[in-house]
Amino acid sequence: MDNAKILQAADVFIENNWEAIVRDIGKLVAVPSVVDFAHATAKSPSGEDAHNGLRAAVDLAGELGFDAVDDAGEVGMATLAGKSDTVLAMMCHADVVAPGIGWTSDPWTMQRHDGYLVGRGVMDDKGPLVVGLYAMKFFAERGIELPYTLRMIIGTNEETGCMRDVKYYLENYGDPAFMFTPDNTFPVGYGEKGMYRCELWSPRFPNSPMINFETVGLPVNAVAGSARMVIKTGKENLPDTDRIKVTYNDDYTVTLEATGISAHAAEPERGLNAIGLIIDYIIEHHMVMKMDRPYLQAIKRVIDATDGSLAGIAASDEHFGALTCAAGTIRMRSNRICMTADVRFPTSTSPDELDSAFATLLKGCGGTVERTFAAEPFLMDPQSAIVQTMAQCYHDATGLDGEPFTVGGGTYAREFPRAVSFGVEDPHDSYPEWVGGMHGADEGVAEETLKRALRTYILTIDRLMEMDLDNLEV
Repeated sequence: MDNAKILQAADVFIENNWEAIVRDIGKLVAVPSVVDFAHATAKSPSGEDAHNGLRAAVDLAGELGFDAVDDAGEVGMATLAGKSDTVLAMMCHADVVAPGIGWTSDPWTMQRHDGYLVGRGVMDDKGPLVVGLYAMKFFAERGIELPYTLRMIIGTNEETGCMRDVKYYLENYGDPAFMFTPDNTFPVGYGEKGMYRCELWSPRFPNSPMINFETVGLPVNAVAGSARMVIKTGKENLPDTDRIKVTYNDDYTVTLEATGISAHAAEPERGLNAIGLIIDYIIEHHMVMKMDRPYLQAIKRVIDATDGSLAGIAASDEHFGALTCAAGTIRMRSNRICMTADVRFPTSTSPDELDSAFATLLKGCGGTVERTFAAEPFLMDPQSAIVQTMAQCYHDATGLDGEPFTVGGGTYAREFPRAVSFGVEDPHDSYPEWVGGMHGADEGVAEETLKRALRTYILTIDRLMEMDLDNLEV
């Protein structure tokens, strides 16, 4: 179908279905689908809450008329059979990050204000999941058998970074001919930085005045937006600041509560790290012992330069630009402090080099580094026909410009041999301050953003159905 006809049909479809789309996003948001591997079972391998999120998404797919499957709680599928068994797939995830603090409304009750939807998952990734299912519904309602089978793959543990849902799908169903994931930004992401996570452990501090140092309910893949320390001190009249609240306790301790600015680990420069705020405060007010200071100063080097330059891990390349580093969580166990670091790295360094650099950073204070996760960079040819086609579809559907790009975030695309990330965020959008970002408090998305994405996906699926997906060159 030519552009004008399919976009006209898409506009009518969107208008007729929009209230149902908003309603269905709210249904999925209402399910607190945070992964909990500690309470996993054979039937719910990512925990009962994450499985409930999968069930809700699969139930919705069934209500929309698709062949919908929950396969062992590992992954879900909604399928629209075509003339060929060759699969063109989308993949979204039903799990979400824990809400954390700072919400002005219940994160599990979607709010609708002034053209915006607010609630955990409206942007990442339940809103896009519903939009993708309705893109499939558009083609189902046309009553014309598509050349290829169209499928939505529904993940259960993307936010953990382990991607066991993808591994399960690939082992049991094989590679789709092509896959795109609505879990990033338009126009099209053709590469993703490598991912590295580690724990930076202090030596034991048996006589330290620090009783507890923690972040609560925050993900490791974001800048710490809040942190709390309980510390012994004889100092009186310690002042509050614009970001630190001081509370005196009955046991000769004080509680310091810091409020920073959370940001995704792929863009840590947008954040203000609450862990660093507390460290600066206790050093400025001479509340730490001499033995504690070297470790705190070492991890502050990780916090203070999000390009890794102060920690000795800086790197860059022509495709991805500079490495980024974010400190996400901190905790105390048995008189030791552990801070997590999330690094997004280009092709010019490696997990082994990062291990070595962090070990060197901590050597002088007696600390140690433990790698917890690593994945190599993912890169497709930006000039390939498939990447260029998708970028053109975005332009044709929206009238907006943009070039294919690489990102620091990790999406499902890196797990497939032929895949890209494709929306739903848009660099042309400007949101009010009261609308939060993904992974943060008051996570929100403009209804217009989702409408534009749905229009784009409908046109893109139509175009991809005309390509030779069995012989793609990527």
